[in-house]
Amino acid sequence: MARILITRRLPGDPHDRLAAEGHDVDVWEGDLPPSDEELRARAQGAEGLITLLTERVDGDLLDALPGLKVVSNYAVGSDNIDLDAAEARGVAVGVTPDVLTEATADLAWALMLTAARGIVPAAADVHAGRWRTWEPQGWIGRDVHGASLLVVGAGRIGQAVAKRGTGFDMDVAVADIGDDLMGMLPKADFVSLHVPLSESTEGLIGAEQLAAMKPTAILVNTARGRSSTATRWRRRCTTARSGARRSTSPSPSRCRPTTRCCRRRTCSSSPTSGRPPRGRARR
Repeated sequence: MARILITRRLPGDPHDRLAAEGHDVDVWEGDLPPSDEELRARAQGAEGLITLLTERVDGDLLDALPGLKVVSNYAVGSDNIDLDAAEARGVAVGVTPDVLTEATADLAWALMLTAARGIVPAAADVHAGRWRTWEPQGWIGRDVHGASLLVVGAGRIGQAVAKRGTGFDMDVAVADIGDDLMGMLPKADFVSLHVPLSESTEGLIGAEQLAAMKPTAILVNTARGRSSTATRWRRRCTTARSGARRSTSPSPSRCRPTTRCCRRRTCSSSPTSGRPPRGRARR
């Protein structure tokens, strides 16, 4: 049987299931992902790796693990893995397509509604004791019903988000790679990103795209964090003209409590809670 390293304890107890099949299973128990050096040392002798997006699997790691046969990535994407390097060394790579489609679409809508209705600052005011009575001009959100939604990325998740928009009687448009994004952005009240991370999509929403959006637009990013340029967004957040809001599920390294944009009441951020329920994760 094979020696397998799992780089984080996962739902669905895959470690127990693999061990029951007779495999030698090792699980990284740290609260944080292993560093490159820790991963290289812990994976010595492994024939299989079960990784997350937090682990970089590149040529250097693969060269250090000559007995490795397969990498199973606990993610829909594979941008943390050098696929060319894996193919050159005969290492098979697997991902989990379509497992997170509905869950991620739900998360995108949760973030969209949170930003539109101002849930985060309103809840903060409740906890701070500032909600003393009903105030007709206090905590006024924005309408989602009947607004215009631009979904950037026509894959499974993008289509699921667009489908939900019809229930709100929204004017829904979908932009795929190669479409006239700059021509579509000025019309949108909401922009939701659902593109895979690649050279062509990294920084897809930057200074030029932000400037083309309505000053009151809401941007939701449940794709990879690097699909939008955080520095450009922070600059827009501080302009007097902008009433824009950003709602995102980024990497924690891109949204610390001390960062200027994440301290603003117009920015709503969440850990990546677009995951399937435990029962579905076992399938």
